[in-house]
Amino acid sequence: MFLNYCVRFYDRQFITRDNVNKGILERFETLLNDFFTSDKPQEVGLPSVAYCASELNLSANYFGDLFKKETGRSANEYIHLKLVDIAKAKIIDVNKSVSEIAYELGFKYPQHFTRVFKQHTGVTPLEYRSSMS
Repeated sequence: MFLNYCVRFYDRQFITRDNVNKGILERFETLLNDFFTSDKPQEVGLPSVAYCASELNLSANYFGDLFKKETGRSANEYIHLKLVDIAKAKIIDVNKSVSEIAYELGFKYPQHFTRVFKQHTGVTPLEYRSSMS
């Protein structure tokens, strides 16, 4: 019973801070956009939930819970969806190989990029490129 009360108390903070939470989500979106338009992906690699939370001055667990409550999906899943959207725009350029695009986005291994891309789109990057041309 006490544990149930604690969980309800924890969940209530997300409801009572609704306006503040919207600002955090907007800042998260801006943070990701700035991250991918800079050279950080090549220098740092993929942005993690912990990195984003620290940039927003939040703990990783709190940020993950907040994001899940507000959007219904995990912050990591959202980061991957953002990566896939950016990758779709870059894949259309036939002058760059899939490996070059993967490294530009911060992936250490092109195979990891291919797996994430296929997981979210259902096709590999090369299949996506050939379907767009």
